[in-house]
Amino acid sequence: MTLLEPNVAADAPQPALGQDVLADPAAFKRAMRHLAGAVSVITTGRGEQRTGFTATSVSSFSMDPPAMIVCLNRSSSSWPAVQELQGFCINVLAHDQLHVADRFTGKGGVKGVARYEGAAWQELVTGALGLSDALTVIDCELDEAIERHSHAILIGRVRAIRTRETAEPLLYWHGAYRHISNLDRVLTSA
Repeated sequence: MTLLEPNVAADAPQPALGQDVLADPAAFKRAMRHLAGAVSVITTGRGEQRTGFTATSVSSFSMDPPAMIVCLNRSSSSWPAVQELQGFCINVLAHDQLHVADRFTGKGGVKGVARYEGAAWQELVTGALGLSDALTVIDCELDEAIERHSHAILIGRVRAIRTRETAEPLLYWHGAYRHISNLDRVLTSA
């Protein structure tokens, strides 16, 4: 699931524990809600063509060379901007940036350049904008876009990275934004 979606109705029928269900879109959406994900804002475009979207489908792809994967719905206004700019920026949001996440989901009808209002941005190597106080900013040059079904899988070669060490991530799980608590409780170290 790329874009964050509204909560599934509480009265939606749920299968019995252990019961298999057909892989229809509603069942798939319910299953994907079990994946907790960091909330990122993907920015792209220049000038009045700037746009972006909120995503949880972001992942590292390769260490050598450093590369990332982002999934983007091809019906999104961001798709032509990514194709034109040939780059994008992954802004991993901190727990105090819920307002940025909401703007980039288009909440309240906010589109394009208006999504950038209310936050400080800096132009990066690719020309995309990075959120000044994001938890992590990963600026990517588009290496390849693989078009499958309704989405494009963007493979971005990392050009620049900036991190903020003193904040928790903003998470999305079970249809709601959340943050980590009890940071001092480490289950295991990687």
